[in-house]
Amino acid sequence: MPFLTPRLPLSRNLITGYALIGDYVSLVKQNFKNLLLTVPGERMMNPDFGVGLKRFLFENDSPLVYDSVAEAIRTQVSKYLPYMEIKDIIFNSSAGDPSLPDNTMYVRVEYRIIPLELNDAIDISGVIN
Repeated sequence: MPFLTPRLPLSRNLITGYALIGDYVSLVKQNFKNLLLTVPGERMMNPDFGVGLKRFLFENDSPLVYDSVAEAIRTQVSKYLPYMEIKDIIFNSSAGDPSLPDNTMYVRVEYRIIPLELNDAIDISGVIN
């Protein structure tokens, strides 16, 4: 089995030294998670890279914020991960669902890995203002 890259966050492995990713689906998910969580300006030599979901944590819970987040995700994916196609972006928060913990927002991005013709999803949650 070929190893593609180290798994992040780095962790030790007795056989290979570090835990490694050996399949393309996991690699795409790791790359996408890095894109979602990296704040623009944080990555050296590429200041435009990243959605920066942390920037939206203290925004008011509103459809305008959801639109801004969705647009940032779509723009960044088309620029940096062109092998992915965003199928749907679903937002859920404590404002819309009282069963969720206070000040919590969940983002689920459903996507397609074009060369592999596979569908997958990533879930991110955080506390909002």
